[in-house]
Amino acid sequence: MLEHKKIRSLNDYFVELNNRQSKEVYFYRINGYSEEIGEFIKKYYDLARKTGVVQEGKIPNPDEKNLAYYDEIMGMNFQMSLNFISSSLKKWLPRMSDYQRETVAGAIYSSLESMQQQGKTENMLKNAYIKFMCWLYYKFERVVNQLGENQIPKILYEGTISNYELMLISILSNAGCDVVLLQYEGDEGYLKVDPQSKLSDKLELSGMEPFPEGYCMKTVREEIQQAFNNERLYGTRPSVKNCTNVWISGKGLEDFSTDVQSRGSDDRFFYNCFCRINGAQDKLSYANELYQFQQKIKGVNRRMVIVNETISVPTPTEIAQIKRKNYARQDQMILDLAANISYTANIELQRLMHQAFVDIVLAEAKKDAGNLNKLTNKAIYLLCWLKRYSKDLFSNWKMPDISCFVYMGGCKNENEAMFLSFLARLPIDVLILCPDLNTKCCLNDKLLYEVNYSESVSLKEFPEENSQVRMGTVAYHAERELDTLMYQDTGMYRNQQYGSADVITLQTMYEEIKILWDQELKYRPNFSTTDGVVHIPVIFAKVSGVKDGDVSQYWASVQELITEDTIVIKNVPYLSFTDENPIKPYATMFFKNGKLQRQKIKSHAEYPYGILREDVQDLMLDKLQDLIDQKLIKGIGENGTEYSVIAQILNLPKEIVRMIQKFDFTKKNPKLIYINTSEKVISIEDSMMIAFLNLIGFDILFFVPTGYQNVEKYFTKDIMEEHQIGEYKYDLQIPNLKGPSSNHTRPKWRDKIFKRGNKYGT
Repeated sequence: MLEHKKIRSLNDYFVELNNRQSKEVYFYRINGYSEEIGEFIKKYYDLARKTGVVQEGKIPNPDEKNLAYYDEIMGMNFQMSLNFISSSLKKWLPRMSDYQRETVAGAIYSSLESMQQQGKTENMLKNAYIKFMCWLYYKFERVVNQLGENQIPKILYEGTISNYELMLISILSNAGCDVVLLQYEGDEGYLKVDPQSKLSDKLELSGMEPFPEGYCMKTVREEIQQAFNNERLYGTRPSVKNCTNVWISGKGLEDFSTDVQSRGSDDRFFYNCFCRINGAQDKLSYANELYQFQQKIKGVNRRMVIVNETISVPTPTEIAQIKRKNYARQDQMILDLAANISYTANIELQRLMHQAFVDIVLAEAKKDAGNLNKLTNKAIYLLCWLKRYSKDLFSNWKMPDISCFVYMGGCKNENEAMFLSFLARLPIDVLILCPDLNTKCCLNDKLLYEVNYSESVSLKEFPEENSQVRMGTVAYHAERELDTLMYQDTGMYRNQQYGSADVITLQTMYEEIKILWDQELKYRPNFSTTDGVVHIPVIFAKVSGVKDGDVSQYWASVQELITEDTIVIKNVPYLSFTDENPIKPYATMFFKNGKLQRQKIKSHAEYPYGILREDVQDLMLDKLQDLIDQKLIKGIGENGTEYSVIAQILNLPKEIVRMIQKFDFTKKNPKLIYINTSEKVISIEDSMMIAFLNLIGFDILFFVPTGYQNVEKYFTKDIMEEHQIGEYKYDLQIPNLKGPSSNHTRPKWRDKIFKRGNKYGT
């Protein structure tokens, strides 16, 4: 019998008998998972399937037919002797060699002897013996006939093993089999039958975690089959491979500047670099250092592409150039789209591109399994960008040329990250520069090397021209550093620090409104900042009735809420369908397939917000999209109301736009008070504006002393809180509410003709 030994590594299982350190076999149980273990299981499963036995779940007990056949051939005699067992095996399993038979007989006898020493009766020994003989014949004959050969037979058992099963598997292990037990539920069940772990060893490797949900032999088979299917996607493989970062010294730009010829001499590889540099070593010289780096790359006639801030999405023209069909399967899609990769000037480079394309698309498929449409779109993006930059990166390429792709600012989304991972598997040095430590790059890749510096530099564009090299003074950088220290995770905020915000509507008592109304947002409950987005708590409520019926005190309480940044609307409606609106004729052009056509909007001659800061424009368009997506106004998505919403929000009164422009999300927010004392229902245009201003971050209060439902008509949801504060009062006259921005009304058409008033109120 062979000896049980401990493995030095999982690869020991795949060493042939003659090459093992001694005549040894291995019997391990695996209770946890890692990427290394996953690859081992696939390889071991494939070998056990070919040269041994894969047992998924319990070994079935011999049934009546099995026992009847055994009785017919062997009879039911039993003797507790080695000679009896050996002669029985010769008759029952005649194909076994003398060595195999004697080895198995000795292992069976040793196991039965152990049972006998534990006090088991002869009848119990007989039953165990017959069960072992049936299992050997019906399940493991293939294994026993290979014992002693240089290729050691393998057994893979899945699940929690029982006492008799463990005895048989141990018999086969002692006779010369390698064994692996996969125990998804841990070691507890096993230790009930072998408390001292005498029969097997527990695998312990660093990084082991519980098996993934649903992991089993079925998924292993599917992965092996998928790998086999995927292999045909590659076609003819290239003769060279990437040797990425293995040769570098870790000195950032210096590595990229290393002469290509001196990086390595093995013709089987091209030697490229894939690196992200966060921060700057010296902020004072950083821009000049980049400029000199670029000059050095171009000085040796290496091709170089520089992209700043964002890799612009493929244009409709670029997408139209990609030949594609409708796909039902992933492999069908990859094969067909890969045909778009054509580089006839160098077939080796074409094969490298093809291989990298398949690698990356298969990797993306694992991230979002089952979504073929999304995966197809990603693959099309990859091909569009490859076509866009191929000429500048690969013109007249030959081994061992290495071009250089520089991305300033870091990846903003998964598509950009995917593309850079793709480029890094081609003969390209890929450099990602993230000088501003407050901006994070989303790329994760096992090939990526990272260099981290402590100094942060706000540099948006790579200084390609000497005139672009702007050198900050020591005082300038000291101010930027102080700015970071003061305004990052301190509760203090600089002016206009954030460009994006999401609102949280507060549920309050009526009495709390006065307390919160003029308070800076950062002091309100539930205020927070996450990943550059401010979560601002706002008031959006309707106040019905008059407290204690005291009309004078009622108006006084309204008066107290009018601040410098409060618009007070007293005339219903404020906005009307008949108001002049130059955007209306073009609204249908600005919306397609459920999305705002932002470039069309911004480039249109009638677009009124082009003078605003870019982040303010983006915020307004984001909230307009949200207003449509959430269908806050009746008719959106049903009768074309979305076009009216677009026309109205792109034509807001000037004073409201100015309030949005100066709104600082960490300070006091703008307010709107809408008073409706009559039976008039506010217009749908007013409703659109109010829903939009709520999303922007305005505090909004409706005062409705009548208690009528005259402000809710066009909202699809209960988007505001209602406070019933007292008895209803009718036909109240609104007094002269003095305030910095009170008494707002829209001009009438007669006023426009005779030039009375102004466009946005009196």
